[in-house]
Amino acid sequence: MRTKILFFPGGLGLAMDVEGKASKGTSLSVNLEQGQGKGAQNDDHGLASAHTIDRDSWQQVGLMLVTSYNCGWILSFSNLVMWPLGWTWGVICLIGVGLYTAYANWLLASFHFIDDRRFIRYRDLMGYVYGKSMYHITWVFQFFTLLLVNMGFILLGGKALKAINSEFSDSPLRLQYYIAITGAAYFFYSVFIPTISAMKNWLGASAVVTFTYIIFLLIVLVKDGKSNSNRDFDISGSEVSKVFNAFGAIAAIVVCNTGGLLPEIQSTLRKPAVKNMRKALYLQYTVGVLFYYGVTVMGYWAYGSMVSAYLPENFSGPKWINVLINATVFLQSIVSQHMFVAPIHEALDTKFLDLGKAMHSGENLKRLFLLRLSFFTGNTIVAAAFPFMGDFVNFLGSFSLVPLTFMFPSMIFIKVKGKTARIEKKAWHWFNIVFSFLLTIATTISAVRLIVNNIQKYHFFADA
Repeated sequence: MRTKILFFPGGLGLAMDVEGKASKGTSLSVNLEQGQGKGAQNDDHGLASAHTIDRDSWQQVGLMLVTSYNCGWILSFSNLVMWPLGWTWGVICLIGVGLYTAYANWLLASFHFIDDRRFIRYRDLMGYVYGKSMYHITWVFQFFTLLLVNMGFILLGGKALKAINSEFSDSPLRLQYYIAITGAAYFFYSVFIPTISAMKNWLGASAVVTFTYIIFLLIVLVKDGKSNSNRDFDISGSEVSKVFNAFGAIAAIVVCNTGGLLPEIQSTLRKPAVKNMRKALYLQYTVGVLFYYGVTVMGYWAYGSMVSAYLPENFSGPKWINVLINATVFLQSIVSQHMFVAPIHEALDTKFLDLGKAMHSGENLKRLFLLRLSFFTGNTIVAAAFPFMGDFVNFLGSFSLVPLTFMFPSMIFIKVKGKTARIEKKAWHWFNIVFSFLLTIATTISAVRLIVNNIQKYHFFADA
């Protein structure tokens, strides 16, 4: 289903048209819900999107956030976060970075409306405030992040399927076969459920599957932790490697809490969009965080420094529970991965589909099929060639997701509210900009170092 919305232009050419307005010193004004009670205010700024806008409830979006961030990726965070940091710094960073991320998303949600215009894409927002260059930079960062997230999901699904096969065979098929099966499953889901709003009827089932695998997972972790009296929590490696690994862990915590696509998610919310987005965020950072932080901490408690990058590899059994957890992780990932790749689908669908016809009409269905096939074929091949799940998590959390999450919202604040804000607020946001810039450099160096080390250790299409 497509919706034509009368909002601020989202295309590149239109973003370029308004560049001068933001860059000539013209005052920009923000209103939390401007235009939401006056349906005709945005009539001069028509925007066509192939995806549904302004329809979903905050409960639906909140449930989507809770289930999507409690996907199978959390099975890696005990190794990626707690193992490099240990108990003290691990807990401090989980709480500190989590609160910082929640605040950054809360701030970004307030800029969904500026100068009576609604921004349904992150790149449109940055392009309007800072011009054409920031439009391109934001889109590259988002595109890069979401591609890597999707590759990570494909790797995750492949590992889950291989783990199931390993329970019944001493010589399971290579990982690449399961990666291909996972890519095919994601492809078919994205064709029949093409938008975020279309996920509505699947979120209930996704929630049941999510909490099923988490409950059984916690039961196994408690059982294994009680029986594992020889575990230790030593942080191994040289002082240099400990520092680099710590920055990698911080990047993983960012990935754990956000995805760099809040405006795109917010665009699906019905009025009032800002208040509803914040309600959905409250649900994520209260209910949702309890589960993915709980699994992260419990996994480290159960296995200590021997915790695996894919938690089920540490399980002591029985066989049926290993199969159940891996099967539910795979099924849940089919739904949860869809949210994180939606901005790419929306851009392609809006460009190539006929917006005057139904999305699943004859010609549009053919185009949709080809678009999704091309995307998932490419991503599946790359994921099969580079099966290093932890590296993807750290790299996407450093180079692109850190600035998208922390730097850009404060940059928007400085531009939109800088002339009227109190000096302490401006100082705070300048601190955020500088700090996140330095954090981006440090975590990116750490991620590149990890990738280089694993490239030396593994080969292309490794059966990892």
